[in-house]
Amino acid sequence: MIIKSNWRLANVKTRRETGLDYVMQNINLNTPFGRKVLKDLKAYHPGQEADLTEEFDRADAMIEFVKKNPRMVDKLQEIFMDVKDTTLTIESSSKDTLSVVELYEVKALLLQMRQIIKCTEGNESNVPATYHLDDTESLLDELDPSGDRLNTFYIYDEFSEVLRDLRAKKREYERLIRKAQKKRRDEIRREYGIQLTPKFDIVVAKSHPSFEVIGTIDDLEVVDQDYMSVTFQLKPSEEAYAYIGETERLNGEIEDEEEKVRKVLSLKISEYEDVLLENCKKIGALDFALAKAAFSIKRNLARPEIVHEHVVEFENGRNLAVEEVVTRKGKEYCPVSLSLKDGVTVITGANMGGKTISLKLAGQVAILAQYGFFVPAERARIGLSSYMQILIGDSQSVERGLSSFGSEMEELKEILDKGQERSLILVDEIASGTNPTEGTALTKSLVDYLIERPYISLITTHFETVTEREGVVNMQVRGLADCDFVLLGRELQYASRKDRINIISKYMDYRLCRVENETQVPKDALNIATMLGIDKVIIEGAKKYIK
Repeated sequence: MIIKSNWRLANVKTRRETGLDYVMQNINLNTPFGRKVLKDLKAYHPGQEADLTEEFDRADAMIEFVKKNPRMVDKLQEIFMDVKDTTLTIESSSKDTLSVVELYEVKALLLQMRQIIKCTEGNESNVPATYHLDDTESLLDELDPSGDRLNTFYIYDEFSEVLRDLRAKKREYERLIRKAQKKRRDEIRREYGIQLTPKFDIVVAKSHPSFEVIGTIDDLEVVDQDYMSVTFQLKPSEEAYAYIGETERLNGEIEDEEEKVRKVLSLKISEYEDVLLENCKKIGALDFALAKAAFSIKRNLARPEIVHEHVVEFENGRNLAVEEVVTRKGKEYCPVSLSLKDGVTVITGANMGGKTISLKLAGQVAILAQYGFFVPAERARIGLSSYMQILIGDSQSVERGLSSFGSEMEELKEILDKGQERSLILVDEIASGTNPTEGTALTKSLVDYLIERPYISLITTHFETVTEREGVVNMQVRGLADCDFVLLGRELQYASRKDRINIISKYMDYRLCRVENETQVPKDALNIATMLGIDKVIIEGAKKYIK
């Protein structure tokens, strides 16, 4: 069994260039737990084929669930959007007395778990048992003693008979206070003709004739004023003061009793800590599984066959990011098929031929499969790699003060130094930034090095002679091989400079075909140059140098 640590599979650049990051960014997650699952996602390694196959079985079941139960999926997503991360609150319940707000958050989570269970464990649901939440109804009963199941929380009287009695006494004293205040309000009305509001106050304009009289009433005090008016409020009577004192005493006892209740509820939550935290993980896993299923359906992804031999094979594969751009422009994507095994495969062809996109596609299919995603192809057959890296571009050479070639060599060294059994190495146009003689020599030598190792190596290059080495598989972009140049010429005749490129791209066939070493060197580059108006003298001169 070969199982390597996750960080060695693919670096940040490989994840980005192969399109794994693109897929992850387009997975629509609705819970903090689902986003954590995505953040912590790990690849499957050689030796974990059975585990990956089980993951794909679950994915198949989720896709079926999404297709058959669109309303249920919408309901789940609505629930997910309200889910908050309460794990810290749950974890602190055994040490601290939770506040009313924290208790409400736990109750809200329990209500959400209750709804999720109803959605996923019904008679028509085929959601895998992996995502089934443990029942927490008994804890919900503790936080919702009345059984109303409303998304609110209060320290209800049902939590404590002592609390119920204290609150009843407080309400009685509040009634007596109001009765005493009403009595004095009526006396003021009869004695002074002043009508106080139900709140026992009155706003009087300073210019009002009775302003001075009101100001002399001892039972009224100023509580607010501005340059035009004064607000007077009735002072509590001696009788009311006595009741207020009792109320304040009761408030202290009520607070103490509420804290006892909160402590009891906190400890009760702590008893369910493991169950609650596990359910949170399952919610995240379910959110992620639903999002993956929806993405697979939307982008027409297929389940790859996982095999023990080291291969990357797919039919009619599509680079997802490129497909999105092409489709947005109203054009049709040209799918590509490829079969790779241990050894070196070289893709040749002119620029505009899609060599780099095919290279990235090979990495995309392989890396998505190893991260548990379905792949953008009609069919795929994948043997897991223990190391996967891509060499492409200048790797921010300007920022690092290196030439494009120097940065490329530095990156190549790192890739080769870390290479191991069952590696997938993807190299795009190596040494294209140096002179052709040295570039060809370096590329040929790299092929010699890679072909002796237990790697799947895929290389794109302009250097046609690289494919002459025995054992190298040469894949060639069909390009303009089947093009109707007469028709193409007519379209280009009156087209603008920008439109010419688009027109030529429309006629390009991006499919790959296997060729033998003795096959004639393709002349797509010369054909394109001719159609774009390069002088015929230059074109004919170039043909003399093609053997």
